[in-house]
Amino acid sequence: MDSVAAVGVVLAGGAGSRFGMPKSLARDDDGVPWVQLACRALLDGGCRDVVVVLGARAGEAEELVPADATSVIAADWASGIAASLRTGLTAVAETAADAAVVSLADLPGLRADAVRRVLGTAPDRDAARRALARATYGGKPGHPVLVGRTHWDALAAAVHGDTGAGPYLRAHAAAAVDCTDLGGGNDVDHRD
Repeated sequence: MDSVAAVGVVLAGGAGSRFGMPKSLARDDDGVPWVQLACRALLDGGCRDVVVVLGARAGEAEELVPADATSVIAADWASGIAASLRTGLTAVAETAADAAVVSLADLPGLRADAVRRVLGTAPDRDAARRALARATYGGKPGHPVLVGRTHWDALAAAVHGDTGAGPYLRAHAAAAVDCTDLGGGNDVDHRD
């Protein structure tokens, strides 16, 4: 049986108005860029490759993207998260991946174990191509989100403005994968 080919997508295009700067430029207390933490969680969790979607201050943020990831720029990033998601899905459509594992740059606590758990809902390539699953934390939807290849076009068409994949995932009964015990599901909207 062939192993699942999954590509990670880090959405990091926004201006971070509540945060005070683009989160693609944020760093943890040790100075490690959040973008690098997101890429490492996806790669260590089972993704073969990672695409980082940039937007606001992309030139500065691009310097923080690790060498083992690819950056793309959402030209219309200011129109909302949907632009970043569409850009990411367009980029992964050029690969042979069976599924995309979508996460956000502002989840510095995301663990590779959560990525592995969500990916584990698709045990083979056929299941991965049809998969829709998302991590939940304390019963609340979160990231990462597993989106099989057969959903990429429809999802890209369904999102708009600041409305992300949530409505599509609910309408298509995405599997909820409890990751509460792993922590790391809280996005950071404000600097301390």
